[in-house]
Amino acid sequence: MNTYLVLKWVHILSSVLLVGTGFGSAFYLFFANRSGSVAAQAVVARLVVRADTWFTTPAGIVQPITGMVLAGMAGWPLSTPWLAASLGLYVLAGLCWLPVLWLQWRMAAMAADAAARGSGLPADYARYARWWEWLGYPAFVAMLTIYYLMVAKPALWR
Repeated sequence: MNTYLVLKWVHILSSVLLVGTGFGSAFYLFFANRSGSVAAQAVVARLVVRADTWFTTPAGIVQPITGMVLAGMAGWPLSTPWLAASLGLYVLAGLCWLPVLWLQWRMAAMAADAAARGSGLPADYARYARWWEWLGYPAFVAMLTIYYLMVAKPALWR
């Protein structure tokens, strides 16, 4: 197997980890937040933070590195329309994701504290959860669009 194929495999695997972990953890926290169970919210929020630390963050770092190396090896300038659009969408997703990380950490801490005290969640939790959710939508759509652009490589502009 040559270097290009190994890097392509790493790039594809890291994209699956990035989007799959992001979607899966968002799914569980979305529904835990609607469960009415502080204990469930505490456990799921803690695990979402852990999943982002162990899987999403490393994959998010590997993606642009392997992508740019692959583009260079294939002879595609970064100004190639589908590639430039993908990079722009990746930046958009990252700009949504960074505050999401902070919100998740805060939500996990609030939920753990409330569960330990046997009390309800503070009002900030619901506000943070709304922001967390609304920042996730454009990030997820951006990542799905990047998948399309990577596979179809459409001529977007000239």
